[in-house]
Amino acid sequence: MGTALSDFFDLQGQNHEALFAGVNHAWEVLPKIGSYLRKYLKKGSKAKLIGAPVIGENVFLGEGTIVEPGVYIRGPAWIGNNCEIRHGAYIRENVIAGDGCVLGNSCEFKNCVLLSGSHVSHFSYVGDSVVGREVNLGAGVILSNYRLDGQSIRVRVSGQLVETGLRKFGAMVGDRASIGCNAVVNPGSLVAKEAKILPGTIWRGEGKI
Repeated sequence: MGTALSDFFDLQGQNHEALFAGVNHAWEVLPKIGSYLRKYLKKGSKAKLIGAPVIGENVFLGEGTIVEPGVYIRGPAWIGNNCEIRHGAYIRENVIAGDGCVLGNSCEFKNCVLLSGSHVSHFSYVGDSVVGREVNLGAGVILSNYRLDGQSIRVRVSGQLVETGLRKFGAMVGDRASIGCNAVVNPGSLVAKEAKILPGTIWRGEGKI
């Protein structure tokens, strides 16, 4: 498996070209998210708000997106069109979601990108990760982003360990991958396109099952 964005994601039609430009290894997107949002974040949200969700100042919500009661979007965040942000979702700093995403009940998101059609629907944590097109994370899936010893995260590529220089890095989850309920994906994981990770798995590394 390679480490380029194209090895994991089809970025055609995803917009955010400036975020993805000049990236050699896919994880190099992660430290760019904050500065990208500060420079390019749109104004004038068009979402439908139900009840009284809490939404910060630096948040853009696209047309057709529904935000349910109990949601807290701290921001900065850029959410696309026709998304569902369900009750209890906690969207922290530096989050980008494409069109048609589900950010679900009791899920937490931080410094991450969700490409179009990805579903993170129930009780999950997505930190310092990129989740590809039409990915499904089952209930309780954790994309863990921090080593217990606090050291820089390394990734395993073709049997070799590669230094990322990042202290926080969860996973690159390729397009149309599915991760089963209550799986834990450990820091620095590379999940291939169309991969299947079984429920309850504690997984680290590269490839697909």
